[in-house]
Amino acid sequence: MKEVKILGPGCKRCDAAAEMVKAEAAKLGIEVTVEKVTDYAAIAGYGIASTPGIVVEGKVVHAGGLPRQEAIAGWLKA
Repeated sequence: MKEVKILGPGCKRCDAAAEMVKAEAAKLGIEVTVEKVTDYAAIAGYGIASTPGIVVEGKVVHAGGLPRQEAIAGWLKA
C-alpha cells in the first residue's frame, strides 16, 4: 500500500489534489492511504513553499497547483 500525504491548509485545491490521487489509484488498482497534513510546521519540514504539496512514500513529488493525471499515475506506479 502506498502512503500519500497532501500538504496544505485544507483549501479547495488541496481537496481536489487528494481526490485526484484517490481516483487515479482506484483506476490503476493501487491501494493508497491519503493523509492530509495541514500543520504549517509539518509542511515546512518538507521544504515546500507552495501548496498543495504531494508526498509519496516520504518523497516530495509535487508542490504548487494541481498535478497532471499522468504525473500522478507515474508517482503511484514507482
